[in-house]
Amino acid sequence: MVLHEKRKAEHLEICRNEDVRSRVPSGFSCYALKNTALPELDLESIDLSCGFLGKALHAPLLISSMTGGTAEAARINRNLAQAAQALGLAMGVGSQRAGIDDPTLMATYQVRDVAPDIVLYANLGAVQLNYGYGLNECRRAVESIEADALILHLNCLQEALQPGGNTRFSGLLEAIEEICQGLKVPVIVKEVGWGLAIEDARRLANAGVSALDIAGAGGTSWSRVEALRGDERQRRVAAPFEDWGVSTAQALDAVFQADLGLPLLASGGLTNGVEAAKALALGASMVGFAGVLLDAACTSTEVLVDQLMIIIDQLRIAMFCTGSAVVADLGRDKIETRCTSQ
Repeated sequence: MVLHEKRKAEHLEICRNEDVRSRVPSGFSCYALKNTALPELDLESIDLSCGFLGKALHAPLLISSMTGGTAEAARINRNLAQAAQALGLAMGVGSQRAGIDDPTLMATYQVRDVAPDIVLYANLGAVQLNYGYGLNECRRAVESIEADALILHLNCLQEALQPGGNTRFSGLLEAIEEICQGLKVPVIVKEVGWGLAIEDARRLANAGVSALDIAGAGGTSWSRVEALRGDERQRRVAAPFEDWGVSTAQALDAVFQADLGLPLLASGGLTNGVEAAKALALGASMVGFAGVLLDAACTSTEVLVDQLMIIIDQLRIAMFCTGSAVVADLGRDKIETRCTSQ
């Protein structure tokens, strides 16, 4: 097994079998949706359909990037894609670096044969733009899976903690801007679980990205994952970073209020449809789920569809009980702060 496959296999095993949840809560318990006793709506009339980056969705939900690069990852991606196809949701694949460096692995990301209609996002680590990747590699990532957009993820802490990690992040903003200018599909930039700060979000908006995924703390902690992959010394280095980052809710609230004019995705520790409704009310245009879906995705498409339908039902009921007939009705007026501090 080559290095990329080994690392991906270890990531999957650790995420499934170890406690890798961030020590920072996602922050949604600090917000409450305002109950509407007289919504003047029928539950069955609630419309969850929406658009994101010019593509129609049956619900504002993204199956966030998880995996790729191994035979097990290929099976998981196909389960995820079939569920997205059945429910009309968006999906992102895991980092395609393995498939770019070893084209025989790209098939583990390819799902169009089972999900011809889904909104699908390709995915590469932005830092690879400082290690020889450029517009050609980004095009290959998109074209090889027939994607509708490209996610460039930012993971400086993970790379710093990973043995042999790619840590040359200087000049990366300019490289991202070049990809935004040269690629024919939208570019989404996301964090991987520690949250985008307002300053970073503003610089990325100015660089021409089409959307931002806040990806705050609260879900999978990649510092914990890398600690569990490493030796004793690496675990000691990683230990103080278990509570690193800004919660998803807090980061989303701050970046939305900065009014950057970009659609925002919220991911990082969301577990149910009520939290999704809170995220939408705080300013997200779409909400991402990943870790909470992993076990179901490893089991079967049917189990995964059932779990996603529960999340969708929860979101619909939350909209009903806030008097929100359509997703756009879930605005800031439907939510209030519950905590004095986060």
